[in-house]
Amino acid sequence: MVVSSMAMLLLGAVLLVAQPQLVPSRPAALGAEPSQQELLRKVGTLQDDIREGTATNGSAQQLPQTIIIGVRKGGTRALLEMLSLHPDVAAAENEVHFFDWEEHYSHGLGWYLSQMPFSSPHQLTVEKTPAYFTSSKVPERVHSMNPSIRLLLILRDPSERVLSDYTQVFYNHLQKHKPYPSIEEFLVRDGRLNVEYKALNRSLYHVHMQNWLRFFPLRHIHIVDGDRLIRDPFPEIQKVERFLKLSPQINASNFYFNKTKGFYCLRDSGRDRCLHESKGRAHPQVDPKLLSKLHEYFHEPNRKFFELVGRTFDWH
Repeated sequence: MVVSSMAMLLLGAVLLVAQPQLVPSRPAALGAEPSQQELLRKVGTLQDDIREGTATNGSAQQLPQTIIIGVRKGGTRALLEMLSLHPDVAAAENEVHFFDWEEHYSHGLGWYLSQMPFSSPHQLTVEKTPAYFTSSKVPERVHSMNPSIRLLLILRDPSERVLSDYTQVFYNHLQKHKPYPSIEEFLVRDGRLNVEYKALNRSLYHVHMQNWLRFFPLRHIHIVDGDRLIRDPFPEIQKVERFLKLSPQINASNFYFNKTKGFYCLRDSGRDRCLHESKGRAHPQVDPKLLSKLHEYFHEPNRKFFELVGRTFDWH
């Protein structure tokens, strides 16, 4: 009886120590918070990680309360950098690929927590992995971790996104001095548009969005207009601040247009910084007829997406 009582007391003490770190302190969730029982169930292997991941200044590693889920070549890096201007945001530096890579997911939430930045209790932890949006298994896994999480999805004109997708892979090969086929060789097969090309599939937004809406209500997903973010970033970031319940700290003076690079850069506490040179690369020249076929191919999928999310975008 004495041993049993001592074991119960020790378990209770561990849970009381670990519990506060698992509850996001702010901003307020858009939906119902996970129940106390659910949070305690998830403590498991996180107990030791939380104790190890607490700094002497009171900051700690927290599971993300917001995830930028995609889309690849939609402007996720720009969005994260702009959002990081806010003092109440702590962003993971690298793409974690926890929910879509089996090797990482098998390590459990303790490993995921260890990938997060140290943050103060009042800060919002954010991570971005663009591949999440197009991975069929990710929505359920994210929901299992936190059904009240807020999701950011940044999208561009699907045709432009395809060209950006190709351009990135092309330059990756170029840097390694490896040959890479022209975009026409990917887009056309037997005289027709090659619908098996993976870059095309990633731009079928309605297909992937339907999967996310099986697990999250639309009010938990904020769609950032990636094309507008490029042209005029401040209004789009204001919308993100409101969605995340952040105080309005980012302002127009944080952005300036760099004529040399041809896109907006950031100004933070007197320090100027631009995105990596790999961003904003010129797309390959595409035959106008082929481009027209590409626009035509996305016409119906775009209509379905607009209907799904209840808004339209200025896409071809």
